[in-house]
Amino acid sequence: VQLQASGGGLVQAGGSLRLSCVASGRTFSSYAMGWFRQAPGKEREFVAVISWSVGSTDYADSVKGRFTISRDNAKNTVFLQMNSLKPEDTAVYYCAAGSRFLPKAVREYAYWGQGTQVTVSS
Repeated sequence: VQLQASGGGLVQAGGSLRLSCVASGRTFSSYAMGWFRQAPGKEREFVAVISWSVGSTDYADSVKGRFTISRDNAKNTVFLQMNSLKPEDTAVYYCAAGSRFLPKAVREYAYWGQGTQVTVSS
């Protein structure tokens, strides 16, 4: 599976961004899709995940109520809608594909995209 993330940018606090991740290669719908982020000097952290069967999702506590993950299996694409952005959301955001149900650990993902930068100014 090859993953291509896009949609990052510079936004003011309180603003919104929508990230997209397009997959190619193996059957996209067979994988759980997750978003992670990594800020400078910090470890990569879990943000959100959606199961291969649409309807099951999970989020990091820090983004619950602000971020929404969704997927379109017909278009091999997963989205991350980010609202009410805060400066602490600034990071490189990565999409990833994993074969387990709602994986949340980095080691549970086999495939990774290249990352897209999100910068939130105060």
